[in-house]
Amino acid sequence: MAPRRQAVENNRRTPRQARAAETVSAIVEAAAQILESGGLAAFTTNRVAERAGVSIGTLYQYFGDKNAVLLELARQEMKAALAEIHSALQGDVDPTLEGRIRAMVRTMIHAFRGRQRARKAVVQAILAQGIGIELMAPVASFIAAAGAAVGSGPGAMLPALSREQLFILSRSALGAIRAAVLEEQPFLRSRGFEDELVRMIVAYLGAIIATAPPDPNPDPSSDPNPDPDRTRA
Repeated sequence: MAPRRQAVENNRRTPRQARAAETVSAIVEAAAQILESGGLAAFTTNRVAERAGVSIGTLYQYFGDKNAVLLELARQEMKAALAEIHSALQGDVDPTLEGRIRAMVRTMIHAFRGRQRARKAVVQAILAQGIGIELMAPVASFIAAAGAAVGSGPGAMLPALSREQLFILSRSALGAIRAAVLEEQPFLRSRGFEDELVRMIVAYLGAIIATAPPDPNPDPSSDPNPDPDRTRA
C-alpha cells in the first residue's frame, strides 16, 4: 500500500509545483512591466502583486521583499541572455575567432534591448545592493565553458584562459554594456558600439595568444604541412 500511496502523493505535487512556477513567472513579469512603465519609484510589492493578480500574502510566500523580486528578475534576464549566446554560437556564424566573438557580443547587446527602462532599474538595484558578483559568476563560468566555441581547446586558436583573464574579459565587456544601459546611450543599438566591443575583445585575446607559451604536446593532425618522414616514423 505504501508505494501506491506515495505514487498518488507524487501525482498531487506536480500540479501544485506547476501552479507555483506560474505564480512566480506572473510576479516577475508584473515586476518587469511596472519597472518599464514607472521605474524604481513606482516599484512596490503591492503594485507587483496587484499587476500579477495575486494577493500580497501570496507574493511574500515566494519573495521576502521587493529586492528579492528584482534579484529573480535579474537572474532570469541573465539566464535568458546566456541561453541566447549559446544558441548564437551553435548557429550558422563566421567560424573565425572574430566572427564568433561578434556573435557573442551582438547577442549580449540584444539582451539589453527592449524594456530598457526596466533593465536600467534592475541594474541600478543590483549595484545598490552590491549583488553584482553573484550574477557575474555564471557569466564567467559560461565564458569558460564556451571557450571551445570561440576557439580554445586542443589545436585551436586560443589557450585556456586563466581566472584573471576570464575576470577581465567578462567584466570589461558586460561593464561597457551596463554603462551604456545606465547612461541611456543612444549608440547602444548601433553597429559602431558592437564594432568597438569586438575590437576590444579581439585585441585582448590577441595579446594573450601572442604571449602564450607554445603547446608542449601539439596535435600532429592540426599541422597544415605535416612532415612526411615524421609521420612515417
